[in-house]
Amino acid sequence: MRLPEHPDVLVSSDTADDAGVVKIRDDLALVKTVDFFPPMVDDPVWFGRVGAANSISDIYAMGGVPVAAVAVYALPVDVPEWVPAAILNGAIEKMSEANIPLVGGHTVKDTEIKFGLAVTGTVHPDEIVENKGTEPGDVLVLTKPVGSGFLCTAIKGGRLPEAETLRVMEVMAELNAGAGAAMTEVGVNAATDLTGFGIVGHAAGMGAASGTTLRIEAAKVPWIEGLEPYITPQNTCGGLNKNMSYAESHVAWKGGTEEQRKVLADPQTSGGLLISVPAGKLDELLDSLERHGVETRAVVGEVLERGEHSVEVV
Repeated sequence: MRLPEHPDVLVSSDTADDAGVVKIRDDLALVKTVDFFPPMVDDPVWFGRVGAANSISDIYAMGGVPVAAVAVYALPVDVPEWVPAAILNGAIEKMSEANIPLVGGHTVKDTEIKFGLAVTGTVHPDEIVENKGTEPGDVLVLTKPVGSGFLCTAIKGGRLPEAETLRVMEVMAELNAGAGAAMTEVGVNAATDLTGFGIVGHAAGMGAASGTTLRIEAAKVPWIEGLEPYITPQNTCGGLNKNMSYAESHVAWKGGTEEQRKVLADPQTSGGLLISVPAGKLDELLDSLERHGVETRAVVGEVLERGEHSVEVV
């Protein structure tokens, strides 16, 4: 499918970027995104928090500032009224943290609960951060640990203890506001937020869009604390298998243990930002991330001249 062209569209779906951007005037553009999914955790308030953080993240990944959101709901007819109310309360907590209002929404009937937000943000047309634009010599920085796919599958199976469950929910519900502010403050070449395609899938998208190869150092990618015992077949979701299949033709597996490779392909929910920054700005970015309260500031790789694959794992 080819989308109709429009002179005011600055970013569309041609590079599978995180959000669309439309120019309003020379100094203002709107960032538009929508995302929703079924519950990945049992607690409805936490589901609302994670769903909201995930939806808002696309705005931060584009270098924008979120300004308003509407809710997108799918609800079974027999769901108790307190459940959608609790989900919405959790979401409103995160929207308040992001300083954006909920201005409406839409609900449809479905056999399974689904929730998310359609979010509008603003950005200066000259300050958009796209997933393309990586340059050879750039350094790759990741702002959240990974592994939520394995851990959420363990939650659904009743296999994850309370402490680990709380830990992964906190990671997923963390806003990428500080990371977004830091990268726009410093000026970076490209960025994306990690979601269902895992770090190798999103890195492959960046490499393909930019005409470069992203080298990921498997041992430097941070894992959510307590992940290792849950990297098992029973905690493997279908999305990981699809990501590994995709990686066969897009990723050169030159290093990393079997477990590390699986974690690199693990689908994330509301993951961190993967940022491509010029090497000369790396220290400035890391300092800015720290000032903005971003705890994870992992240097996980570099950008190379284009090789045979979009991603190289060492």
